[in-house]
Amino acid sequence: MPEPIYIFGHKNPDADAICSALAYEAYKHAIGQTEYVAARCGNSNARIDAILDRFQTPLPRFIGDVTPRVSNIMQTQARTVTRQSTCAEALELIDKYDVRALPVVDDDGQIKGLVSIFQLGEFFIPKPREPRAMRRVHTSVQSIIDSLSAKVLHADSPNELEELFVRIGAMDIRSFGSHHKETGLPSDRSIIIVGDRWDIQERCLQLGVRLLVITGALEVDEDVIDRAKERNVSLIVSPYDSATTSWIIRTATHIDGLIDPDVSCFSAEDRISAVKRRIANNNDPLYMVVNDSKQLIGVFSKSDILRPSHTRIALVDHNELGQAVNGASEVQITEILDHHRLGNIPTEQPILFINRPVGSTCSIVADLFRSQSLTPEPNIAGIMMAGIISDTLLLNSPTTTPLEGELLEWLAPIAGIESKALAELIFTAGSVVINSKPDEVIRSDCKIYDEGEIRFSVSQIEELGFDNFWKNEDALDQALEAYRKEEDLYFSFLLVTDINSQDSLLVVAGNDELKAAINYPQRGQSNIYELPGIVSRKKQLMPYISSLLKTMGVV
Repeated sequence: MPEPIYIFGHKNPDADAICSALAYEAYKHAIGQTEYVAARCGNSNARIDAILDRFQTPLPRFIGDVTPRVSNIMQTQARTVTRQSTCAEALELIDKYDVRALPVVDDDGQIKGLVSIFQLGEFFIPKPREPRAMRRVHTSVQSIIDSLSAKVLHADSPNELEELFVRIGAMDIRSFGSHHKETGLPSDRSIIIVGDRWDIQERCLQLGVRLLVITGALEVDEDVIDRAKERNVSLIVSPYDSATTSWIIRTATHIDGLIDPDVSCFSAEDRISAVKRRIANNNDPLYMVVNDSKQLIGVFSKSDILRPSHTRIALVDHNELGQAVNGASEVQITEILDHHRLGNIPTEQPILFINRPVGSTCSIVADLFRSQSLTPEPNIAGIMMAGIISDTLLLNSPTTTPLEGELLEWLAPIAGIESKALAELIFTAGSVVINSKPDEVIRSDCKIYDEGEIRFSVSQIEELGFDNFWKNEDALDQALEAYRKEEDLYFSFLLVTDINSQDSLLVVAGNDELKAAINYPQRGQSNIYELPGIVSRKKQLMPYISSLLKTMGVV
């Protein structure tokens, strides 16, 4: 199943943002693109809840942030080793799973370091100038037995971890004796590899070597076995020749001495952008992901983090990053459906971008259904009607086009409800001012814009009359100023629209220069201005704000 593509309306969504996301999901599914999933990045309100309750449709899933994080790229099935693991075990895992390094963990899963193919390679590369190092193995007799799949004739203290030295008994007995003495290697730390050389076997027993390895699956005399037991010499038979046996014994070295304890650890919630900066000059073969207890939960490599994000999103009812879900700039935007001015969303690849001068985004989606001769389900038809009615104030907004009227006529019989009845349900669903805290009112349908270097916000609420607003005037004024400071905005506006009279009030949070430039009637000495005949944020207020900023000379 393909990764989902989440459909988001803008932050602090209004009815059109939620309804168009749900409707676009339904349209995509109708044309066979079932990976599209409606989502939201802001809270609902009483009006949205009333619409969805009427059409028995659940609220889209809340996703407040799509910023790529380590959890999105890490491999959770990490292959690990312990300090007691052998080089052979590590090499087998590296080869089998085609990895360059392995995390080293303890019995509790806590990270202790890593061992890489480079460290292993350095260990096995011959060092002619260091013959002693070439012979040294840090292991146990049991590990050697396991690595060779050897036949055990006698094993003395097989699980003891020791530093041992490997030699091949291929020379004449006289040379072997003198050479053994010259090397200065203690007999009880020596591993001797020999074939059917009885004299060498006998000499090793006399010397009391730690381990005698008979190669080639050769038979061993019973008296040799008996004397090995008497002298506490471990005695095993390898199925391989001497050269191969010698190599395999070196692979039985425990990795404890090869571990790099200096590893880079991250949390699953770390942002990819921050991780990239941290590892920019780091060439570790593997990076660890740990939980709060330092237990390993995943790994990733530099190549993993440099791949483009798998997260894909589609945007409806907006096309400005300031209004988009957090992290939108760091993921792949596949398409945009909108009816607002062009914003500032750059994309790395060409995308589907439908921007039409119509009354709502639901108008665009409904027209897609109709143009494809697709009949939406009754609930989706009703939801699209609600988005159109809400954004056009039942076709009374200056943003309304003839298309909205056509679509409402087409959708009404499918949804089983008349437009006027649905409008009454929507606009009487409850006052935002009454049902929400002042700061929630400001954020309920708030959009942040950029004009040049000026950043500002415009919130809008629709009420049946202004009575509820006047009762909460001071609290809303204070909440608007607090929001402006919190977001570090040049100014913040709250447009309060009376659905009945088709007039609005404008609450202003900003400096005195801005307030002096507003040429609408001011309500006494307050921060409130009367805007007769103004109901549209997009088509009436935003052009006025743009001209206002130009008049002030700030853009």
